[in-house]
Amino acid sequence: MTEAQATHRTGKRVLLAKPRGYCAGVDRAVQTVEEALKLYGAPIYVRKQIVHNKHVVQTLEAQGAIFVEENEEVPEGATVVFSAHGVAPEVHEQAKARSLKAIDATCPLVTKVHHEARRFAAEDYDILLIGHEGHEEVIGTAGEAPAHIQLVDGPDGADKITVRDPEKVVWLSQTTLSVDETLETVARLKQRLPLLQSPPSDDICYATSNRQHVVKEIAADCDVVIVVGSTNSSNSVRLVEVALDAGARAGHLVDFAHEIDDAWLEGATTVGLTSGASVPDDLVQEVLVHLAARGFADVEEITTANERLTFSLPQELRRDMKAAAARG
Repeated sequence: MTEAQATHRTGKRVLLAKPRGYCAGVDRAVQTVEEALKLYGAPIYVRKQIVHNKHVVQTLEAQGAIFVEENEEVPEGATVVFSAHGVAPEVHEQAKARSLKAIDATCPLVTKVHHEARRFAAEDYDILLIGHEGHEEVIGTAGEAPAHIQLVDGPDGADKITVRDPEKVVWLSQTTLSVDETLETVARLKQRLPLLQSPPSDDICYATSNRQHVVKEIAADCDVVIVVGSTNSSNSVRLVEVALDAGARAGHLVDFAHEIDDAWLEGATTVGLTSGASVPDDLVQEVLVHLAARGFADVEEITTANERLTFSLPQELRRDMKAAAARG
């Protein structure tokens, strides 16, 4: 019996979302740590998780990266990499005070939001930052202009906002939010603040939007959607929520294939599969092998966008790599 005949008999299939996995900012951040280890040698210190993924962090630790929470934990004069989520200006100042060699791996799309925060603060706007309290990206952006920024954590947070001048207020957002929930939050804010201005360009990153869009396309056909990603990854958690909102009967977040509970697959004929923007694709391939062993051998890749964006490595690292190459 052919695989196609077997699939026809069992009726079991996987709808594999594309785009999924690494975005350009994550790819750049992980490469930054890998290249720094090659160039400067271990250990390289990394402030916070370079990206929010358990497997990536463990892999880099095995290569000689040491992850710390704050600059104070880095020996004076050592090399430290700042994570893709961005840091407040005071973190750069702390690094200088400890004579640290700082390499900033902040995603350029997060840097764009930082620039917007500084510009609107310089023009004396009240800035409403839509995002999740305590998330590293929110802390970094808010640190650019703490006197001007108020956090709005979801639609209900819109009701608690007070501004100095309702004609001089703008919203910005964390880059990894649910697109739909953010629009709902903005709509709630505009009920109270009709003259609320929008950012010059969308703050939610292309990769977050693209991954949510393809999940919406497949969700209604799925008995269960499995998202590969870590629990502290905002964009991965959002993908489960988006799948359920778009009609999936169930949704689950896993770091690794072995975390999949066979009970989730009981009675299922269609499994949706995707991964967050900080997840290497080999973890998705392991899930496909796991599902195939349980009868889900027919895989149909559903593509809604082709991503070609890449970001160059941080300039301070590129400069040192060029100098090392010149020395031979």
